[in-house]
Amino acid sequence: MTTSFRFGIATASVLALTLSTGAAHARETSKSCHQKFTTARTAGTLNGQSYKDFKTAQCGDVAAPETRAAEPAAPAAASPVAAPAAPKASAPAAAPVSTNATLPDAVSPKYSKEAAGKARLHTCLDQYNANKATNANGGLRWIQRGGGYYSVCNARLKG
Repeated sequence: MTTSFRFGIATASVLALTLSTGAAHARETSKSCHQKFTTARTAGTLNGQSYKDFKTAQCGDVAAPETRAAEPAAPAAASPVAAPAAPKASAPAAAPVSTNATLPDAVSPKYSKEAAGKARLHTCLDQYNANKATNANGGLRWIQRGGGYYSVCNARLKG
């Protein structure tokens, strides 16, 4: 019985998500259509059409050109995404070299009974706290956008 309830909740969640994104798209389409209508009314090219008539005549085909325009843009966007992938791979290797923070060379033996990730974490944390007293963290905070002390230290201890 719990499984069917979970499936019901999951189905309802997926349905709500689908409808909310569809509503957002419809809102954006409606806004752009209304802007076209306002522009046409200002230019005097409506010839007595109401917004409803204008929308069915002009905005009913809006979704098709957007879809066609999005398809050619996707392959063009795919090639720039592939090119920056190589520099991102070299960036983490350069990060430990560019910092002047004092980093541990190996995992501390007092954490040898812990899992590898926890041992690295505690070793880095001990060194970070020791560095705070002597201001040797190289301007890095423990966690920060773009890689903080923990990120640099963990990468160094891993490899």
